[in-house]
Amino acid sequence: MKRSSKILIAVVIVIAVLAVVYRAVNKAPSADLTANEQLLQILEDGGCAECHSADPKMPFYANWPIVKSLITKHIKDGYAAFDIIPFEEALANGTTPNEVDLAKVERSLSDGSMPLAQYYLVHWGSSVTGAKEEIALAAVKQLRAEFFPNTLAAAEFANEPIRPVPDSVAYDARKAALGDILYHDTRLSADGTVSCATCHGLETAGVDNKRYSEGIKGQLGGVNAPTVYNSVFNFVQFWDGRAATLAEQAGGPPLNPVEMGCSSFDEIVERLSKDKAFVREFKAVYPEGLSQATITDAIAEFEKTLVTPNSAFDRYLKGDKNAMTAEQIEGYELFKEYNCATCHAGVNMGGLTYELMGQRANYFEDRELTRKSGLTDGDNGRWAQTGVERDRYRFKTPGLRNVALTYPYYHDGSIMTLSEAIDKMARFQVGRTISADDNKKVESFLNALTGQYKGVTLTNANGPATEEIAETAISVD
Repeated sequence: MKRSSKILIAVVIVIAVLAVVYRAVNKAPSADLTANEQLLQILEDGGCAECHSADPKMPFYANWPIVKSLITKHIKDGYAAFDIIPFEEALANGTTPNEVDLAKVERSLSDGSMPLAQYYLVHWGSSVTGAKEEIALAAVKQLRAEFFPNTLAAAEFANEPIRPVPDSVAYDARKAALGDILYHDTRLSADGTVSCATCHGLETAGVDNKRYSEGIKGQLGGVNAPTVYNSVFNFVQFWDGRAATLAEQAGGPPLNPVEMGCSSFDEIVERLSKDKAFVREFKAVYPEGLSQATITDAIAEFEKTLVTPNSAFDRYLKGDKNAMTAEQIEGYELFKEYNCATCHAGVNMGGLTYELMGQRANYFEDRELTRKSGLTDGDNGRWAQTGVERDRYRFKTPGLRNVALTYPYYHDGSIMTLSEAIDKMARFQVGRTISADDNKKVESFLNALTGQYKGVTLTNANGPATEEIAETAISVD
């Protein structure tokens, strides 16, 4: 036999052996396992936690030259993007997973972006085969149906990562009526000039369209005021998540020296107590009387009423194919293609996780270069509450409902237009350059997110963003 023939046979044998080994180490999970167990096995086989966790298990070659820097970068980037441990624990325990975590796993499986090629070429058992992908995506669908049932959507959209805004959420009408009064009452501020509605006007889409809001004595806050509409759907309140509930959030601004400047709620109670008619009305609902707990509870009940259902997008998800234009429908598909619908998932299209500002590129370095705006205390994000370094520059993801009306954008209020916000999100969060045509379509889709309040499409009394408004809103540093 010729030498070349022997070499060819040897190569064929090696390939055959490798194929057998590959198939052996890449078996799909057993059909006897539950959907949770199957998905968990696929994630564990994929080695996801070796990059997406705080304390990853390092491979034996982790300190080899050249390889060390690559592994270090992968682990740093992976953990910054997604801590998968809480999701795996939810699967193991059968508890409710985070809705954004579910969307992230679904997206990375369906687009083949994870695990990285450099990883599965070395760790053969980590490769996500077609069979594994099918099982995993079916498990995601089952989990979504179980924990986040999309009952308002048409059947074809039941497994979308975004759900329509419900017409209402449960609330106490009598308490909410009192909360409405208190929300607009300037007596909650030390000098009687500022109310909740000053920075979160209902007629201006729940914001004030300023970069930083103005408190008592003309003082400016350090972050952009997020909209109060649909805030009931957020998992925490404030950009840094320092309030766990709406009531806790309502108790913050009155005692903030920059915002409303009161020394304590006793001061507020004393002022309100002079209004005998209001006190009688209040005690009819809260027999225990005025206190920080009852005042903030009433405001929280009112804020539960501030939902904005029936946007064009909601009607589309419910089955009205004519609710959105062809451009908006295409924009939604691009929104998902650019991975926007992972972090901006759920009813409020956000507000469910903390995410790093500048996941794929340094946002703050760019802001310094383009706007001459250095770092501020407000830029520290969640770190201000935890002191954990991973939380620095990490913020609660804003909800995108009514986003066309809630300019300026980002925690720092530094971006005036949707177009620029989209462009920078693609660059800094996704690591892609979005074309002008794609940007236009995504913006068109975002304009379809404006919902209705009390049966009327939400508007902004300040009108659309203009150069004049931009100069006022963005000029403050």
